[in-house]
Amino acid sequence: QVQLVESGGGLVQAGGSLRLSCAASGRTFNNYAVGWFRQAPGKERDFVAAISWNSANTYYTDSVKDRFAISRDNAKTTVYLQMNSLQPEDTAVYYCAVRPPYLQPTIRRENYSYWGQGTQVTVSS
Repeated sequence: QVQLVESGGGLVQAGGSLRLSCAASGRTFNNYAVGWFRQAPGKERDFVAAISWNSANTYYTDSVKDRFAISRDNAKTTVYLQMNSLQPEDTAVYYCAVRPPYLQPTIRRENYSYWGQGTQVTVSS
């Protein structure tokens, strides 16, 4: 079992930046693909970005390409989401999640097994 804790959310003005962290427990974390999802009020939880277990592959939803960057430090069992040029439409609760070991990341939330509790990101205009 993997436990995930997100941090780094907050209130930022449009055009600003935040870096989210997803800290994982469990020594097998290095074998897991990790995804970031977000959920705005009244909306479904949508895919944002994902990274393979060895960082060889990364994926982004179109709306965040060239603004967000996902990375991981397996020695620290932490995945990061650097968010630049934030816009009000990025306001949401951001969640990280992991897939079973050695599987490639996907954009489908139902393919992820463990989830964190989420961190709020609010972007003011």
